Amino acid sequence: MAKPSNDRVPDSATPYWERKTLHEMSCSEWESLCDGCGRCCLHKLEDEDTGRIHYTDVACRLLDLASCRCANYHERLKHVPDCAILNPENLAVLAWMPLTCAYRRLAEGRSLARWHPLVSGTRASVHRAGISICGIAVSESAIGEGEIEEHVIRWLKSPRGEMR
Repeated sequence: MAKPSNDRVPDSATPYWERKTLHEMSCSEWESLCDGCGRCCLHKLEDEDTGRIHYTDVACRLLDLASCRCANYHERLKHVPDCAILNPENLAVLAWMPLTCAYRRLAEGRSLARWHPLVSGTRASVHRAGISICGIAVSESAIGEGEIEEHVIRWLKSPRGEMR
């Protein structure tokens, strides 16, 4: 008689983000992980002495502040050469990614949050949960040169109260 296995074999009803590694995902699966919060599009300042990252409420000029989506996603590097390109290889070195980010959560072995659109079934859930920057951020084109330090924020918290 065969010995029963404690290893659960994922079936096709198991969501892809629970049965695949980040490396195994297709391009469309990878892209669908973005929850649309816009936090990665905020300018961040690094304290040179401590290495601590400080978020600002200043968003990239390409971010549509109403939808929290890039207005020119496929050509963003032409307009913003230092825009971060996320991939499974560089997630570990992107410590500035918010704790709430689906890519970071999965890379760290955590599950998607219940407010994530893939879990909730609606894009509005990320906004209702207070995770998105909609209605909070300002465009970089709206602030003067040298004013960014005046825009450091302390409100970025995950639902459990963790700063980031």
